[in-house]
Amino acid sequence: MYINWGAHHSSFSGNGEDLQLVLDQTSGSAVKSKRAFLFGSIEMLIKLVPGNSAGTVTTYYLSYTGDKHDEIDYEFLGNVSGQPYIVTQTSTLKEKETENSNSTCGLTQLLTPYTGIPWHIDNLPICVFRNYENEGIAFPNKQGMRVYSSLWNADNWATRGGLEKIDWKSAPFIAKLRRFRARACKWKGPVSINQCASKSPANWWTSPSYSQLSSTKFGQMKWDRDNFMIYDY
Repeated sequence: MYINWGAHHSSFSGNGEDLQLVLDQTSGSAVKSKRAFLFGSIEMLIKLVPGNSAGTVTTYYLSYTGDKHDEIDYEFLGNVSGQPYIVTQTSTLKEKETENSNSTCGLTQLLTPYTGIPWHIDNLPICVFRNYENEGIAFPNKQGMRVYSSLWNADNWATRGGLEKIDWKSAPFIAKLRRFRARACKWKGPVSINQCASKSPANWWTSPSYSQLSSTKFGQMKWDRDNFMIYDY
């Protein structure tokens, strides 16, 4: 990955494995993967802004930014000290947006060509974006997406609808990222659509075991949604 925004006050360390994203009154910051991917698993460890993080947003997402915009993202909305983060999961597919929200961190997105996209935090599934292409609903399986993470000021809406503002006396705000792992099919243009979806041992995401959540994983997701979900539409 490389820093594509706010490079003047963000940095890599640990032989490129560790990264700090920084937000202060001059700027936020962001990183971007060097390559795009189609199917597979995208993983990263993120330590969110500690303490009073009200007004800040830390994101982790996949995006294709061409004419037909695909995006799958987590947004962690900061909160005042002692209150939990809220994480929203948003999918923008071919310029149509859907959103799911869930309270909360290792993050994983598993993209499979036919069935759906399970979202995980700390290896626990929190939602699944199902593939309903046969019903005319767009699904991100024909365009490679790059991986992004960012930290920025959203105190006009992020915490209690904008009622809680950033306390700049607590700046700089720092989110720490580690161990970006893409066990995924690299995007090489339209030829990858069939190559990455063909069933083979190398394309492990095409295995039937990834076609749906196990009963244990489904139970974990149901418990999480029953206890922590704020809204889903």
